[in-house]
Amino acid sequence: MTRVLVIEDDPAVRRGVSLGLRHRGHETLLVSTGEEGLAELVASAPDIVLLDLMLPGMSGLETCRRIRAFSQVPIVILSARDDDVDVVVGLEAGADDYVIKPASSEVIEARMRAVLRRTAQPASADQARTTHGDLLVDRVALRVLKHGEQLALAPTELKLLLFLTAAPEQTFSRQQLLELVWEHSFHGDYRLVDACVMRLRAKIENDPRNPRYIQTVRGFGYRFGPL
Repeated sequence: MTRVLVIEDDPAVRRGVSLGLRHRGHETLLVSTGEEGLAELVASAPDIVLLDLMLPGMSGLETCRRIRAFSQVPIVILSARDDDVDVVVGLEAGADDYVIKPASSEVIEARMRAVLRRTAQPASADQARTTHGDLLVDRVALRVLKHGEQLALAPTELKLLLFLTAAPEQTFSRQQLLELVWEHSFHGDYRLVDACVMRLRAKIENDPRNPRYIQTVRGFGYRFGPL
């Protein structure tokens, strides 16, 4: 059973999301403000957070940033705002995915499950621990160290880095990454990929504007290395 924290101020939406998830066997924790969400996160340790952007008091973006300051719990934003700026800012704040409302409970659950699977990367014995420049990638412990210090990577950031480091110097299109890392089978939103790359570069690169590890192949996508 997945424990889902729903932070949503609209009672009808909150109730609808909860009923759909509970019908599929999930436990839901329901709050209406960002402040309540932070408190519930600490008290109940949910497996994933569904977060609205338009909240009274503390905004959804600020709530997302505050969660990321101390927790790597998966976060999926549920928002009626579909403007490019809103989507990108939400992803840059640390969300793992962004779902436009209204969305069916089937879609919400599918996106939740995709996020929760992202760190389930199998490792062969010879790939269990690999070194790339200043980075040590441990596929068994599911962690990444830089200069011996563990990096705080969100689930999607970790899955993307594990995927790219498994095939150094191979270039992947944004669509390929969307399908293989985000598990979106449709011709999807490349903003998810670009925003995650930007967040990941900020954590692993010495100079994110001149990346050493995750390199852009203009007009196509991204690759890892060469170092």
